[in-house]
This record gives sequence, structure tokens and C-alpha cells, in this order.
Amino acid sequence: MPASILEEVGDLFDARWTRDTVTRLSCPSCGSAHVAQVLGDNGGISYVCTACGHSWS
Repeated sequence: MPASILEEVGDLFDARWTRDTVTRLSCPSCGSAHVAQVLGDNGGISYVCTACGHSWS
């Protein structure tokens, strides 16, 4: 357990940074992190870059 509130806040920021870096996708075409997850025609999952329009699954 952290000894102070500042240590606790630091731990929360560290955990968020780790979660965000692990779960964020980037577009293979332009490298942008502006990616949306969409349902495909047959129920599969696809991704669309909202910056350049590239889509992939």
C-alpha cells in the first residue's frame, strides 16, 4: 500500500499508461491511433482508421 496519496496517484497513472499502450491500435497504413472497431458483414470484427479511411480485419 502506498505511503502517501501522491504515490497512490502515481500508481494509478502507471496502471493507466500500461493499459492504454497495450490496448490501443494503430493504422497499418498511416500509423494513426484513431481507429474504430466495427462489425463485419458476417459477424466478424473489423477496424477502420478514421484518419485515412483504411479498413482491415
